[in-house]
Amino acid sequence: MPLKYQSGIDVRKGDRVTYHGEPGEIELVKGLAGDPGTDWFVHEFGPGVMVLEPKVFGRVYVSPVEDDEHLVFVSRHEGKLIVRPGTPW
Repeated sequence: MPLKYQSGIDVRKGDRVTYHGEPGEIELVKGLAGDPGTDWFVHEFGPGVMVLEPKVFGRVYVSPVEDDEHLVFVSRHEGKLIVRPGTPW
């Protein structure tokens, strides 16, 4: 069963979001990735997402996703990301 934002949209890796009003990106979605550095979040806190938000939080694990009103879907990224200096993403 896929994770969903409060709006009902499925959560996907690479989604642009806001978390507590700050722009971010979904870096990891729920299940185990085979990486001990991130898999412990799932073991410890259950299915969720890792949000990359470099300005304030750095990275934050959100679980359960459906109950977090501070995690808001903004847009879906379908291609390669080109990061330019000064952009919030």
